[in-house]
Amino acid sequence: MAEVQPFRGYRYNLAQVGALEDVVAPPYDVIDADLQDELYAKNPANVVRLILNRESPADHADDNRYTRSAAFLREWLANDLLVQDSQRCLYAVEQCFEVDGRMLTRKGFLARVKLEPFGQGKIFPHEETLAGPKADRLKLFRATAMNLSPVFGLYPDPTSAVPKLLDQAVGRALPLQATDHLGVVSRLWPVHDHQLVSQITALMAQKPVYLADGHHRYETALKYLTERDEQATMEGRPLEPEAAPRYIMMFLVAMSDPGLEIQPTHRLIRGLPGLTSGQLAELLAPAFELTGMGQGETACQEAWEEMEMGGGQDTLAFGTRADGQWLLAKLKDPALMEAAAPGKSDDWRELGVAILHEVALNSLLRPHAGPDGLRCAYVHQIREVIDDQSSAQGSDLAALVPPATMGMVAMIAGGGEKMPPKSTYFYPKILSGLVFNPLR
Repeated sequence: MAEVQPFRGYRYNLAQVGALEDVVAPPYDVIDADLQDELYAKNPANVVRLILNRESPADHADDNRYTRSAAFLREWLANDLLVQDSQRCLYAVEQCFEVDGRMLTRKGFLARVKLEPFGQGKIFPHEETLAGPKADRLKLFRATAMNLSPVFGLYPDPTSAVPKLLDQAVGRALPLQATDHLGVVSRLWPVHDHQLVSQITALMAQKPVYLADGHHRYETALKYLTERDEQATMEGRPLEPEAAPRYIMMFLVAMSDPGLEIQPTHRLIRGLPGLTSGQLAELLAPAFELTGMGQGETACQEAWEEMEMGGGQDTLAFGTRADGQWLLAKLKDPALMEAAAPGKSDDWRELGVAILHEVALNSLLRPHAGPDGLRCAYVHQIREVIDDQSSAQGSDLAALVPPATMGMVAMIAGGGEKMPPKSTYFYPKILSGLVFNPLR
């Protein structure tokens, strides 16, 4: 099963840098240019300088965003802005946040987890990855030799045995605390009680781990390990079984945690200029039962409410920017997915995001795309979809997708399959900068 261990993490020295919330940041993949500027301005030691350093037109092989990240890291270590814990710890983390008027709390812990190639152990991915982000993160791994952001993993624990031990470990101790730009409050407690740590790691040794977020970083860590091992072997000193590159920092949450929130990832699609709802209906009619929902923001909201009330995966909604109209689209026959994805399981073929890509986009719409093909951007909030559709520079087509459930994630990942890229969005993201894991 998965090998989970405490580790001597590096953490910000708050006596040097000030408030924790001024130096942490969300993961690199949700930081846009405006947020990057905001984080840069917050504190000279904000972790954004490590995870997403600014690019410069003058960048070259010896001076670029990756070498600058490494230089900042060396400087902060040398000046004790980052200091290493004296004991091996697990790090309990609690995130408090609001979704649709509901206050939720998600509890987990940071540990280092031994890397396993997919299919050779008990760490399961659930989502396909893209080459570009992996190449980017590999350059950062090479430059810094540090896990700067955790991967997010889920484990089965129906009796909440591990969370109960974490609660016991935390007790009444005061946490380190940070509130991020979305209002999410993150709290951190180092846990170094040897008996409790041993109990937790023993329980975790019996459990599989399903990757929720950070697939690109996990696969990058495997590549980095291969490179380090090959280099060490060439130099006549193969990596030891407990060598640091064999592990990755991971945020681990029980699948039964009441604060687990999976949000949908809607698609904003370009490549169909001028597409109207009438033209869209004609293209989708062979595979979908279509219902007109009307025009504009209200129609978008009502389409989403219909999808939520239905609760199924076989219904999508489409909005065309050319005329502002919205259509609800229900798959006519599951056999259409069998034909479109014959090598996939029934569980995979039932996913709304799979129906969107395999039937709607690939089979019916892609043949009518412009010379650059179909291109997708990804958002999670209905407000973001509405704003895009009302913009003169917006996408040609918006697609609302039902969120996957935790059971679907576990079923598909446990069966050795992967969902399409950007199938799930576990909210909120875990902050970068709470703890760092050295790879040397």
